[in-house]
Amino acid sequence: MSPAFRSNLLQIGLPVILALGLFMPDWAIFLGIISLAKGLVVLGLMLLWRTGLVSFGQGLFYGAGAYMVGILPQYLPITDALLLVLISAVAAGFLAFALGFLLRRYREIFFAMLCLAFSMIFFGILVKSESLGSTDGFNVVETSYLGFVPEEPIVMQRMLYITAAVVAWFACLFVNRYLGSTMGRLSRAIKDNELRVEYLGFSAKRAVHFKIVIAGTMAGAGGALAAIAIGHVDPEMVWWIQSGEFVFVTILSGVGNVIAPLLGSVVFEILRTFAIEYAPQAWQFVVGGCLLAVIMFLPGGLWSLIERSKEGKDDGNSSR
Repeated sequence: MSPAFRSNLLQIGLPVILALGLFMPDWAIFLGIISLAKGLVVLGLMLLWRTGLVSFGQGLFYGAGAYMVGILPQYLPITDALLLVLISAVAAGFLAFALGFLLRRYREIFFAMLCLAFSMIFFGILVKSESLGSTDGFNVVETSYLGFVPEEPIVMQRMLYITAAVVAWFACLFVNRYLGSTMGRLSRAIKDNELRVEYLGFSAKRAVHFKIVIAGTMAGAGGALAAIAIGHVDPEMVWWIQSGEFVFVTILSGVGNVIAPLLGSVVFEILRTFAIEYAPQAWQFVVGGCLLAVIMFLPGGLWSLIERSKEGKDDGNSSR
């Protein structure tokens, strides 16, 4: 897919998302916020995936961002949603930076399991901490938006939707710019032959470390948005099933474009919502069946459909 096409998608992305927010029903607004929040986590996973790394522990940073939103207003007079998201993202990024010194040494299944281990350690700490609500968690304080506190719940949701859209759009711009840089282009090289990267004079471990930090930062931002939208945080946000869900969406969406994680997250949330609504006793079967279908018929994820469509149009134009 050409860089010009990717650039055009990013340019129209934010206006389209914001315009959709004006016409979506109330229930869809909440679904959109959660989709954008989890799409940020998957966007970070996409960076690791392109490097040949799979993390089953992104719930650690997702939960860290969520709990930061709940804890911070209790000690500091900070209620602005955008500021809370930014601080939570930075906090999760610092956590990823600290753990990255160990994680960057491992590859393949060892990397995945080590990420999972750290996530489960954090889960155990939260469950045992009565001051953090133990297994029940605790509620998040009401947030403001540039000093404005909406009185009606739907207005507050739409304001949060706008905040989530802006954060997701800037995250996509950053990742797109990063993938076009020298460090970003090393992803495929590290995946194929890490030793050759070292011979070229680049440090593969440092490159992996930086990607871990980016992925952790975005997961923290996603967790913060989800916590504000739900109004509650609990240890289930760190549980391994949550991390597995992020991997599921990464496979579903594909890694061909920075827009893919957001689209895949929207599709997954819609699929799960309607599966629970119409098949509450078998919704896991429906979702799992869809994943198997994607793996069998679309190994490149849902985004490969858009790539095929674009290539078909280019071939048609060139044949004229």
